[in-house]
Amino acid sequence: MKVFDLHCGHGHVFEGWFASEDDFQQQQARALLACPLCGDLSVTKLPSAPRLNLGGAAAPARDAAPAAAAPAAVAALPPAALQAAWLRMVREVMARTEDVGERFAEEARRMHHGETDERAIRGQATREQTEELLEEGIAVLPLPIPAGFEGPLQ
Repeated sequence: MKVFDLHCGHGHVFEGWFASEDDFQQQQARALLACPLCGDLSVTKLPSAPRLNLGGAAAPARDAAPAAAAPAAVAALPPAALQAAWLRMVREVMARTEDVGERFAEEARRMHHGETDERAIRGQATREQTEELLEEGIAVLPLPIPAGFEGPLQ
């Protein structure tokens, strides 16, 4: 198994696992590689050093981004840590909300007017629908969800 550091045309860095270098090249040629953050298809491999198995040598410590960082702390995070924190947050939202799809605006209004029980929902709304909800005093938060998160996560 080959693990490559990849990046898209927008500078997002992510990891890809491939059976071989040839497998990576074939997937890239067939435009099967997409950035998990923005969906950009212009994915390229970053240069990397080989990983050596040195037996019992201790692995270098990695700084983990805090689960819920304060705004000043978020600004200080390096891009890779910020990206990882954002992905964790998106996974958390996906796990804790009900997907109501294109009925989002309708369901949000029904909850706001007491026609149905309040619950955590997510879905799709147009810019106009979002603006209307906000004007009506219904709190919504637009959150772009990467396309790969719409199905089962690996």
